[in-house]
Amino acid sequence: MLVVCYVVGNMAGKSKLPALVLTAEERKRLETLSASRAAPVREVERARLLLHYHDGENPSAIQRALNLSRVTIYHCLHKALEMGLEAGLKDRFHRPKEPVIGPDAKTWVVHLACTKPKELGYASELWTRQALADHVRGHAAAAGHPSLALAAKATVQRILAEQHLQPHKLKYYLERRDPEFEIKMKEVLMVYQEVQLQNEASPAAGAPSVITVSIDEKPGVQAIANTAPDLPPVPGKHPTVSRDHEYKRHGTLSILASLDLHDGHVVARVEERHRSREFVALLKDLDAYYPAGVTIRVILDNHSAHISKETRAYLATRPNRFQYVHTPKHGSWLNLVETLFGKMAHTFLRQIRVKSKAELKERILLGIAEINAAPVVHRWKKFDLLTV
Repeated sequence: MLVVCYVVGNMAGKSKLPALVLTAEERKRLETLSASRAAPVREVERARLLLHYHDGENPSAIQRALNLSRVTIYHCLHKALEMGLEAGLKDRFHRPKEPVIGPDAKTWVVHLACTKPKELGYASELWTRQALADHVRGHAAAAGHPSLALAAKATVQRILAEQHLQPHKLKYYLERRDPEFEIKMKEVLMVYQEVQLQNEASPAAGAPSVITVSIDEKPGVQAIANTAPDLPPVPGKHPTVSRDHEYKRHGTLSILASLDLHDGHVVARVEERHRSREFVALLKDLDAYYPAGVTIRVILDNHSAHISKETRAYLATRPNRFQYVHTPKHGSWLNLVETLFGKMAHTFLRQIRVKSKAELKERILLGIAEINAAPVVHRWKKFDLLTV
């Protein structure tokens, strides 16, 4: 609360204005505002002005210190003394005449902003602020809004700001295309929870009759070669590895990987493509790796290779051997093998350079062998999603 003390003579010099008394909270607010870099400039100036006045300086001293006009100083002081601190900091609202641009014209501008420019005959997909302003000026008269015929870009921007519209920006969203997303998500999470209980069970419980693995593909791993050799770091001169900015592409490979959720072991293949035949080859590797009589429960997405006729034909030859658990569409983040691919990307695949695709395949298989030499069990921790 602002306390105004109308005692003449408390101010330095010969000012006849009354003294300004502030509470501790108000004083602190003015000090914070006077040092702000984000607040409006005029509010910062007025906060400094009021602080100087509260400290006993007269308007002449404030004018010299802040380089403000006496009119500005007296307006601010009179408003603060008459109506309080907030009135002194803010501009007094005034409207000498009715606005030229009426609500109908503003609605028309908003309608244009919500329409793609290509629908109005332009090549652009999105508006720029300048293009929208140009269109408004060029078509305002014909649309019955002559008040906008000379509207500047800033005028159009203020109209849009009132509605919090930014038609020049694009923000992505993900449309949920699987009506059973929650059901499938909970099914996957229940599997992870069951695996966790299996892993925490005592060895006396024996080997599980169901082995759970997480499978996916990482396509597009590029075989990139240097055109000049890398230069090693040199103490005192070059702290990092130096690499020529030019490179040569040799194509791409795909990694098909299966992550064992019990012991972290990885079964993987590196192929030119990731069709049904490559996926079936991975399933055969899993069939050979795990003991007979054990069910291999597979967490995987709905990629066409996973459910193709060729894949189902192979699965028919191994009845009761594989059990599918599908993640929902756009639910790849639910597949724990993605954490394995992330580990690859941040370790042996990071900044990798090879002379050929054959060398890339060899290096990937070597990296997987290093992972299997010290396997890490990947765990799902966000079981609170089960309550969603």
